[in-house]
Amino acid sequence: MDIKQTIQNLREELNLHNYNYYVLDNPTISDYEFDMKLKELQGLEYKHPEYFDANSPSQRVGGTITKNFQTIPHEYRMYSLDNSYSKVDLLDWEIKIQKVLGDVPLEYTCELKYDGASISITYENGELKRALTRGDGFQGDDVTNNVKTIRSIPLKLKGNFPEKFDVRGEIILPFAGFEKMNQELIEIGETPYSNPRNTASGSLKLQNSAEVSKRPLDCLLYFLVGTNLPFNSQFEGLDNARKWGFKVPKEAKLANNMQEVFEFVDYWDVHRHTLPYETDGVVVKVNQLQYQDELGYTAKSPRWAIAYKFKSEQVSTKLNSISYQVGRTGAITPVANLEPVQLAGTIVKRASLHNADQIEKLDIRVGDEVFVEKGGEIIPKIIAVDLTKRPENSQKTIYITHCPECQSELIRNEGEANHYCPNFYGCPPQIIGRIQHYISRKAMDIEGLGGETVALLYNNGLVQNYADLYDLRVEQILPLERMAQKSAENLVNGVEVSKNIPFERVLYALGIRFVGETVAKKLAKHYKNIDALSKATFMDLVLVDEIGERIAQSLIEFFENIENRIIIERLKGYGLQFEVVEVINLNATDKLLGKTLVVSGVFEQYSRDDLKKAIEDNGGKVGSSISAKTDYVVAGENMGPAKLEKAKKLNIPIISETEFMELIYEN
Repeated sequence: MDIKQTIQNLREELNLHNYNYYVLDNPTISDYEFDMKLKELQGLEYKHPEYFDANSPSQRVGGTITKNFQTIPHEYRMYSLDNSYSKVDLLDWEIKIQKVLGDVPLEYTCELKYDGASISITYENGELKRALTRGDGFQGDDVTNNVKTIRSIPLKLKGNFPEKFDVRGEIILPFAGFEKMNQELIEIGETPYSNPRNTASGSLKLQNSAEVSKRPLDCLLYFLVGTNLPFNSQFEGLDNARKWGFKVPKEAKLANNMQEVFEFVDYWDVHRHTLPYETDGVVVKVNQLQYQDELGYTAKSPRWAIAYKFKSEQVSTKLNSISYQVGRTGAITPVANLEPVQLAGTIVKRASLHNADQIEKLDIRVGDEVFVEKGGEIIPKIIAVDLTKRPENSQKTIYITHCPECQSELIRNEGEANHYCPNFYGCPPQIIGRIQHYISRKAMDIEGLGGETVALLYNNGLVQNYADLYDLRVEQILPLERMAQKSAENLVNGVEVSKNIPFERVLYALGIRFVGETVAKKLAKHYKNIDALSKATFMDLVLVDEIGERIAQSLIEFFENIENRIIIERLKGYGLQFEVVEVINLNATDKLLGKTLVVSGVFEQYSRDDLKKAIEDNGGKVGSSISAKTDYVVAGENMGPAKLEKAKKLNIPIISETEFMELIYEN
């Protein structure tokens, strides 16, 4: 047998043993035998580099160094899930679904919600091509080298798989592995990790993949995304993924109605504590893919899925003191400083008190024994006071009247719960917070510049606002603490690259109150440039889709401020993008100008996304639901009965995909 074939045989054998051990939990050889075969393979590969394979089992030991994790767009966006906390919420969700789909037989896939770090892995021709973190949902960090070290993730697939697809999963750290890691740290006098989830997430960004390979990370897969996938339902997709070699939790169950969903929820609410890893709820998905397609997405979440969160764990502890934080908008947040206590896998030392009304409502006082839970098992909050343990000398909490940072007198607007520091341009946390928001991933995403560095730059007098970032020079940054030549150069280069960020993200980065990502996109699309937006009247603004009075008033106040206008003019001078760059589409027309079309059903020639893009390219608007304002319904196979009935009732023309294309291309 020649060397190449020997190497290939060893790779296939080791891949099979990996699968048996880490996916099936059914090893067929000893660890020693596995290690001997792996060493044999490594020796042959070292002597014959011409047979190198990036997806060889030998690559799982790591060793690749990644200094900077490249940010790459997701081919298919990663959405978050809407949360529910009661069975009534689940029933309400089902009613919303049925309003869209009509009276159709629905099935649900029930899966446990795992508490780890989300990952998207691309496979091409059966080989692992790339692994990206969730990031902001639109783009994530390339952590391929680190992910390849996780033994339960197949480097090569088996069976009859699609040519290209993405698989979504959760990188987790099982309890046993987490406890072992912490015990090793304690033995050498180091501080143990706080919880499995954060440790798993942090592991993905370690620079040396050899260190990642030492951590007992696991990966549980829950979703497949791509075009022309060989199945028609979520549950069938999970079954296919298992056959191709992925580790898909066996706890997933197909439910024929909401009562069976409730039974799944009730069972795992009790039995989740027997699992070897953290789970904080159940994810319920409409099983049939054609109905998922019909339901579509909101700006943030799929309409066809919802997360049911288990009731939060509660503990009691002592409230030692109350401090006050100042946010970038000037909002004051009272914070409870607690006697450290273990809660849902983490050590909790602080909890949000929200605002003065919450403190008054619960009559929270320093020295109280308080009950703490994690809201949605994420953010700790105080839910009650144990009055039986209140000290006799207890003093009622008096909310502060002046900013703890700049001593300005606080204000509280009518109808708002929060107090605010009005010293917008002189209060340090507000200034630092605005710059930190400006450089954040979803905004300008400035590489080489983090939150701590922003504070360092401000405290050393180098920046007073985000426009000052564009005046920074390497020689100014070098004397700062922890700043070497390369770090300083990366920072300056990152600021320079940010000049190419599109207008909608620049607008979001400005930190205008109430203008989040979605609102910034709508404003950029409507007004096209910053000058037109800055001149818009209150009435102009409220007439824009989804722009209410509160947002409109905030925009007016922002552009009326002379300092804001000066900063924007400076940013313009530095070459930032303050207008929408129109992409020229040679096939675009205005034939659908002023018309609204709804797309429904499954199509043969084009995908739904292709049809929606064609509508917009030709001047039309894509509607999410049928109304009297709908001009056409583009219908495919299995059009939702509710939409069909409504279209007929309103006498709206129903056209096929072929008729739609004729409508566009007819002379």
